[in-house]
Amino acid sequence: MTLDRKSTNSRRKIQTNSPDWSTLVPVLPAAGKRTPALYRELRRLIEAGTLPAGGKLPTSRDLAARLAIARGSVVAAFEMLIAEGYAVARPGAGTFVADRVPTVRQAAAPATMDDAAVRMPLPGTLGVAMADARTLSLFRTLLNRHLARPGPEHFHYGDPRGGAALRQALAAYLRQARGVRCTAQSIVLTSGTQQGLDLVARSLFAPGERVMIEDPCYPSARAAFIGNGLAVSGLPVDGEGADIARAVPEARAVYVTPSHQFPLGVTMSMRRRLALIDWARETGGWIIEDDYDSEFRYAGPPLAAMQGMDDSGRVIYLGTFSKVLFPGLRLGYAVLPEPLLERIVALRARSDRSPPTLAEAALTDLIREGHFAAHLRRARRQAQSARDGLLEGLHMATCLAVTVPDQGLHLVAGLPESVPDTLAVDIARKAGLGVRALSAMAVTQPPRQGLVIGFSGFAPEVLRDAASCFSAALARL
Repeated sequence: MTLDRKSTNSRRKIQTNSPDWSTLVPVLPAAGKRTPALYRELRRLIEAGTLPAGGKLPTSRDLAARLAIARGSVVAAFEMLIAEGYAVARPGAGTFVADRVPTVRQAAAPATMDDAAVRMPLPGTLGVAMADARTLSLFRTLLNRHLARPGPEHFHYGDPRGGAALRQALAAYLRQARGVRCTAQSIVLTSGTQQGLDLVARSLFAPGERVMIEDPCYPSARAAFIGNGLAVSGLPVDGEGADIARAVPEARAVYVTPSHQFPLGVTMSMRRRLALIDWARETGGWIIEDDYDSEFRYAGPPLAAMQGMDDSGRVIYLGTFSKVLFPGLRLGYAVLPEPLLERIVALRARSDRSPPTLAEAALTDLIREGHFAAHLRRARRQAQSARDGLLEGLHMATCLAVTVPDQGLHLVAGLPESVPDTLAVDIARKAGLGVRALSAMAVTQPPRQGLVIGFSGFAPEVLRDAASCFSAALARL
């Protein structure tokens, strides 16, 4: 009983301790009576909600010392608040804001962002990773290992390229799994592909210069280029991928997703890859290769990266752990040709100092100890199962033209001419399925109609049920 009473008293002390008042100290006028001035200021803070209902006020001694006024003036102000119901005194605990007090309505802040951006995503939404319980447990263990015995690298700003250990482990993985030509020295860790694109756009090109991007395109890549003042032209994509023969003469670079084109899902043929590399060599242009989900191939081994085929150093290779692990990790990478390394590292240092060392350390162990390879095998099985669940639900809609993808984390569904994809997006959302309109991803070519639907991060039965509801709604239409 004695132990229980001590525990209760300890909790009560924690609950009644006031927070740091450093930013809430009332501002009193330079002259005039102290008691009414303090009363008015405390009342204003209470009515504005700055001092929350039930919150503890500082002691009269502490507040008097902070304001350099007589303690009696503070006591008198507290008594005025108590008399009017704004505060209550609790013997042995202190003075608290009353549980119910009048509040002054504050002007609503103007809305600057769509609230939908922070809602839970609907099944089918792109960019959702799979939560693998075994990997999360391992990652937590690895984080705790480095928290228990933290190295000195966590307590100072490190290499803006990222830690050498992770870059070495990553270089070995990319050489073996993707055929990338790289060393630890040529890798810069980023917070994801988007930061890699931004670093390249800001350091490599001048405003107004032209970049070509696959058409239809990855919208976030287009946004990165346009946001940095670059002119963007579309490079048409067919069954063989992007066709460099249709490039504009003034293009300084081409952005491609050759292993699994986003959004159409086609793989760039060897003929087109060689033509693109020849273009870069002959014109001095750059190829930006985004290898965003190449690990997820369900028929045969992953395709080799185009960067490994280039012997002229014209390919900038970007990758991310957001798809294979989870976006909250905020770790990606860029493999850079030597002439670009210095300027991009300098920009990385100015804008972000260095990547997060604690996450780096855990990820290094995950790769070196073989856990990452095992995770990929499980993730592929989960993604394939989720794909099949989505397909099962979509097959009920006979008007959809769906090709079973053998790679990646999304599929494209063709629509009949009578149904605009923007209308189908609204129908899908009402049915509980998150999709995106293919037409919105067009650059300069006439928009294609279709739906882009993700299957990563959701259970097969959840995807099947949402897709079935959507299929039924389409049938009624």
